Order: sequence, then structure tokens, then C-alpha cells
Amino acid sequence: MLRSLKHSYGNQLAALDGEIGHVRDYYFDDQNWVVRYVIADTGDWLPGRQVLLTPHVFNPLQLEAQLLTVNLTRKQIEACPVIDTHLPLSRQYEMEYYRHYGWPNYWEGGGLWGLNQFPTLEQSPPPQPNESETPHDQPLVRTDAHLRSTQAVSGYCIQASDGVTGHVCDFMMNPQSWLIEQLVAKTGHRFSGREGLIPTSLVERISYDQSTVFVKLVRAAVEHSPEFPARKKSSAPPELITPFFNPISPL
Repeated sequence: MLRSLKHSYGNQLAALDGEIGHVRDYYFDDQNWVVRYVIADTGDWLPGRQVLLTPHVFNPLQLEAQLLTVNLTRKQIEACPVIDTHLPLSRQYEMEYYRHYGWPNYWEGGGLWGLNQFPTLEQSPPPQPNESETPHDQPLVRTDAHLRSTQAVSGYCIQASDGVTGHVCDFMMNPQSWLIEQLVAKTGHRFSGREGLIPTSLVERISYDQSTVFVKLVRAAVEHSPEFPARKKSSAPPELITPFFNPISPL
């Protein structure tokens, strides 16, 4: 069953030896729509700091739970490379992050997650990183690696082939593969409008300069897309609803 990312914001996070904060955001790959990291707000534990948690450490992921546990210690998380969430995440940073934990890089292998379609590890991460590695008290310089914030993209306009219609209000993710399979699009009134589901396979591109998601649909198809189950009397999960669209060719 697909899960709403919006409904998981604020869920508490716990390491193997204590709480570490809460879910603040997610970084997703805007080329293949896979969530690569949970952004954790560490609150009073590490004031003023946020850390990344790869899907590899959630086993299994249960977004409906109020407390999410990760297979790391607080010391391991505290020692991970520092990020600046005001800047795009780079491959350089990701290489340092995975090297810190001693894990294989997910972008090497051909699958969504390296050699696999799911974020699994064959062995547990090492108990403590080598302190001789790059110091963790300074953020790394980085360049764009197509990783974007779900919080930032929420609210983006949806541009159909014949005009703007609605905005992005949520993301529906497969909790096993961490693949975002559907966007939730709100049309009509911003607060009381209709929420419909759009497969991410019909997204043409995202313009961050224009704060717009371009879709291969006409406006009528977006406005009459399968309704988000949370607003329906039916309890059928999103993946069981057969969408009917009138896609168009890419512009």
C-alpha cells in the first residue's frame, strides 16, 4: 500500500539507544522519483542541526507509526557529515556520506538501489567511523545531484498542456522500494478543492525556477484524475484504483 509522505512529517525518530528527533523532510531524486534520504530535525539533542538518514537504516519502514526506529546508534548519527539544507545535495557529499558508514553507493549497479530494487544491506554498518576521515564540523562544498526536497516541491503549480491547474499537495510512496509512484494534485479552491492522483510516470519535468511541475496531461485529465482516497468514502488504497487519463505527447 502506498503511503503519504505529508502525513509522516513530524513523526518521531529513534536510534538504537535513544530518540534523535523527528522527520522534517525528504530528499527525492527528481529523475526517477525515488526518495533517497529522510531529513531528520535533531531538536534538543543536536540543536540547530539536521542529519540525513538513508532508507537502508529503516528495516522495515512503517510510515503509519508515530515512532520510526533506525538501525544506527546516536554516536554514529552524530558523527555523520554535516549538511546545509539550504543548498542542493551533491554527489560529492553523497560519496562522503556512504563512505562514512561503509556502505555501497546506490547509484552503482543499474537497479534503483545499486544492484537491488530495494534499499537493503547485506551487513550492519560499522560501529564507529574512522576519526581520521574528513572532519564533520564543516559542511562539504557541493553541486547539484538532482536531489530535491518534498517540502519545497509541495505547493508547486501543475502545468498541463493547455494551462495551469492546481498544485502539488502530497507524495504517495511505496514503503518497500521508496519509489514515489503518485503525486496528489489539489485543484479548485486551495483549501477545500479536490485532491486527485497523478502517476509520476506522467510528469514531464520539474522547473525549480518557475516552481512548476509539467505533466503530460490536459487540464481536464488532471481535474478528473482518480480522487485521493482520504477524501473518498471508499477505503480502497491508491494502488487499487485504476486511473483513467488522457495523456498527451511530450511537448
